[in-house]
Amino acid sequence: MAEPLALEHLLAHGRPSRHPVARSEDGMRDFGALRARVAGWRAAFAAHGGQRYALFTEDTFDFATALLGAWHAGACVYLPADARPATLDALKAHVDGFAGRAPQGLMPLTPAMSEDARSATFQPLSPELAALVVYTSGSSGDPTAIPKRLSQLSSEVATLGALFDAETGDVPVLATVSHQHIYGLLFRVLWPLTSGRPFDAHALPYPEDILAALQAGPGLLVASPAHLKRLPATLDWPSVRGNLRGLFSSGGPLTPEALQACRDLLGRAPVEVYGSSETGGVAWRRRDTDDTASWRTMPGVEVRADEDALHVRSPHLPADDWFTTEDRARAVPGGFELLGRRDRLLKLEEKRVSLSAMERALVAGGLLREARVLPLTEGHRVVLAVVGVPDAEGWRLQEAGGRRSLSQALREKLAPHFESSALPRRFRYLEAMPVNSQGKSTEAALTALFDPKRPPFRVMERSGERALLAVEVPANSPYFDGHFPGSPILPGVVQLEWALLLGREHFALPPDFLRLEALKFQQVITPGAQLTVELTWAKESGRLGFKLTSAAGSHASGRIVLGGAVG
Repeated sequence: MAEPLALEHLLAHGRPSRHPVARSEDGMRDFGALRARVAGWRAAFAAHGGQRYALFTEDTFDFATALLGAWHAGACVYLPADARPATLDALKAHVDGFAGRAPQGLMPLTPAMSEDARSATFQPLSPELAALVVYTSGSSGDPTAIPKRLSQLSSEVATLGALFDAETGDVPVLATVSHQHIYGLLFRVLWPLTSGRPFDAHALPYPEDILAALQAGPGLLVASPAHLKRLPATLDWPSVRGNLRGLFSSGGPLTPEALQACRDLLGRAPVEVYGSSETGGVAWRRRDTDDTASWRTMPGVEVRADEDALHVRSPHLPADDWFTTEDRARAVPGGFELLGRRDRLLKLEEKRVSLSAMERALVAGGLLREARVLPLTEGHRVVLAVVGVPDAEGWRLQEAGGRRSLSQALREKLAPHFESSALPRRFRYLEAMPVNSQGKSTEAALTALFDPKRPPFRVMERSGERALLAVEVPANSPYFDGHFPGSPILPGVVQLEWALLLGREHFALPPDFLRLEALKFQQVITPGAQLTVELTWAKESGRLGFKLTSAAGSHASGRIVLGGAVG
């Protein structure tokens, strides 16, 4: 094992120039390359001026060097969860510049290069540096900005080393999760840097990528429950069990099915880490044989548990006060047990309704494996909507009687427990919840499923790789406005948007659009058309194929190529 270094002294103390830092397609990048790149970034931030910078880049080595360069220039880094135009535009009012990706019309900073960059010197970083602003996932509302001092990050990284260094050794770090989120940042970037183990510069979006990486040699895997619950049993996992030296999961509860899949396919249960963007790491557990093992608090962390909430006091927090989490818990010897999320209460028709209780009732009643309940504003009133992932019986009911029959069955199951005025009025059913690169289902993404621009459809055939849908093109669709007066037709870009939107409802697609292939538009689509939409998903190549046809013949076809971490 390499000598562990405190985050503040990583570059001031340093490592041998040839010490491995990051693996990429073009070979291993060493500590000398890291030092030179950080020096270039430090010079770029200093020359630009300002104290706050947004940073987004897919390459983890570039990310690490830009982050350290900003810190050594005395700047605070804002971490957007994604690089969507709306996300970056929203940051313009809060930062002095952008590194990596930038909003349209702005140039991102790039590192300055000089011949003496490898010999640059660095002073220790101040623990009081305002180092980072991260954002909550937005799973229960708008994302919230959370500032972090360097001392909070340094303390947490040291805790990870004390807990897991001896067990995992110095093997490379592989990851399915994004470094733009606090979990990925800590486990995929900062912990490897301070412990001296190399990390992969690119994430592993598919199970096939994980298998290939482990076939190449030993590694520890930093993953999310969303990835671990989708491990295909058909892959040759037994051949790589000996190379999997560590397995971590965080970002949400690990389902019993995902836990058993890890045991059966990977030969070990993951170390599950409980925490949040606000608290950092709080506790951990590893359920090798005991499904009900309790959570053990991390060194230096105190918890106070009751059925109303779990309270945390920790050096990973900005102050020495108790922080109240959104989880309920029960204290047990040596730790605590989680009892589920605290109730999300909404006042509807002058009555208080627990959205959390409704979600639990929907799953407990059968027909759905997962459920999210959210409020929608329709005109001057608020109604409840359900996004559900049906189980086998739920899908059979929908295929036999349509979506209306499944929705009515769910309302009937809720009726004994909730006022009739509070029963959900809108429903959407998916193969999997839409998740972002953090593995979280945001309220914004769920609300978007009820956009009136989304076409009504019913499922005619469905499998893991193919869906055949009957789609109605509403005559009053806003997409016909102005396109064209007197002879309205559905724009081609809308046809592409519908194919992608419907694809996301039926398959677990990667988040990022890369390009289009073999795109053809054969006939126009007019108001009131009844379309048959065939979608095919080739997970190995990341290609969503689509064909739009009707009684009039073919209208459009092509392939949408997608990439990025799959939630």
